[in-house]
Amino acid sequence: MNGKLIILSAPSGSGKSTIINHILQKGLPLQFSVSATSRPPRGNERDGTEYYFLSPEAFRERIQKGDFIEYEEVYPDHFYGTLKSEVDDNLQKGRNVILDVDVAGGLSIKKLYGNRAMLIFIQPPSVEELKRRLEKRGTDSTEVIADRISKANYELRLASRYDQVIVNDDLEKAKQDTVNTIIKFISYP
Repeated sequence: MNGKLIILSAPSGSGKSTIINHILQKGLPLQFSVSATSRPPRGNERDGTEYYFLSPEAFRERIQKGDFIEYEEVYPDHFYGTLKSEVDDNLQKGRNVILDVDVAGGLSIKKLYGNRAMLIFIQPPSVEELKRRLEKRGTDSTEVIADRISKANYELRLASRYDQVIVNDDLEKAKQDTVNTIIKFISYP
């Protein structure tokens, strides 16, 4: 039996990574798919754990080889993508796969996998709160935050195309709502 795909997307700073980490600690039958990126690591990020870190040139070579089910150049020379091998190998082994991808990437994956994939959008309570969270995180410059807010406005307009939208105005509730949504999806034949 093939596994299912659970795709979580959100504007940067919405709490998606925190929610995914919570889900993975719950012991659900899920395999996290590590994405590839050409951006430099942040903080304590490690290659092969949070992302596969590739140079922009290496990322472009993998695109040419057809190694990605989706990819996007989110910012100049900052690519993000999902490797076919990461997803298909696990699905063929009957494992459910959870993906952390940007909004456009999530929509592309859903087109490929149809009903075997569920899209979950983690939405911030407001753009103002999102900006506050990004500033509090302290990892990005003012210019990068402005770019992220601009992108967030676009991504928020696409939320209605997702199967489920979970507003993260209360982190514990958002975590539980996401877990419940995933359990329901993977339990349904």
